[in-house]
Amino acid sequence: MSDKVNDAWNKYLLQLKLHPLRTKAITSSVLVGFSDAVAQKISGAKKLQFRRILLFMLYGFAYSGPFGHYLHLLMDKLFKGKKGNETVAKKVILEQITSSPWNNFFFMMYYGLVIEGRPLNIVMNKVKNDYPAVQLMAWKFWPIVGWVNYQYMPLQFRVLFHNFVGSCWAIFLNLKARSSVAIIKKA
Repeated sequence: MSDKVNDAWNKYLLQLKLHPLRTKAITSSVLVGFSDAVAQKISGAKKLQFRRILLFMLYGFAYSGPFGHYLHLLMDKLFKGKKGNETVAKKVILEQITSSPWNNFFFMMYYGLVIEGRPLNIVMNKVKNDYPAVQLMAWKFWPIVGWVNYQYMPLQFRVLFHNFVGSCWAIFLNLKARSSVAIIKKA
């Protein structure tokens, strides 16, 4: 078994080296799709909604993976050659005041408009109501992840690490979004 795992890992590393953007996009797609399947099961779905999983995979492939790829390249260019706790702290702060608010807003909009197919006015109202709590929770959670990522992960693995942890975060966002829908349906 370990030979197969090692072989798969080595193939992944080769693809990451030869085609970093494509590999990160595909990896993100798979992890986001997996996290949605888990979120569906946790929320009590008897049958998985494959259209929904595919739409999440599209999000990972077209947005999350490429965004992370370019974000980490940009961070490395901005702080080229600089290391240490102060540099890591600057990277984390910069990420948290720029990409974190945008990513959470974009995810909530995508979820409402594309995944759920709701009208723009309803989605905007939901984002207006839920976004502050989601962003505050993100600022409690993601700086720690960012610190570990920038401090210990080599550049080529930062998107993988971020996406792996992001799968757990996506489960949280999915459940948060679904719980609000359930409350609206009960009212």
